[in-house]
Amino acid sequence: MSTARKKEGFSAEEKAAMRARAKELKSKTDGESAVRSAIAAMSPQDRVIAKRVHELITSTAPDLTPKTWYGMPAYAREGKVVCFFRDAGKFKERYAMLGFNDSAKLDDGSMWPVAYALTKLTAGDEKKIRALVKKAVR
Repeated sequence: MSTARKKEGFSAEEKAAMRARAKELKSKTDGESAVRSAIAAMSPQDRVIAKRVHELITSTAPDLTPKTWYGMPAYAREGKVVCFFRDAGKFKERYAMLGFNDSAKLDDGSMWPVAYALTKLTAGDEKKIRALVKKAVR
C-alpha cells in the first residue's frame, strides 16, 4: 500500500474564508463599510448582483445589521447571521448564492430551501428575494 496518499484538508479558499472570519472578529470596522469593501472585491458580474441584493435586503429589512461573515456580505439580527451573499468566485463555483441560516424563519413543513443560486437578477427574482427576506425576519 502506498504511503504517498494526498492529505485531505481545507482548500485554499476555505483557509482564506477562515482567515477572513478571524480578522472580522478582531476588526473595529463598521459592518456597512466591511460589506461594501467585500462587494468591491468581487468580479464585475458578481458585484452587480451583490450590490442589488444588498440594496434589496437593507431596504426590505432595515433592522438587519450589515456585516461580513467569512468574508461574505451578511445581514444579522442580534449578532446572528440571518442571510448572506456568496459570490461565485469565493469557492470557484459557477454561480453566486443567496443563503439563509437557521435563524431565518423560512420553515415550511419538514423541508425547505435555504440557499438560492443567482446568475442574474430579474424583477421577478427581486420580488422573490424581498418576500424571502420579509419571511426570514418575521
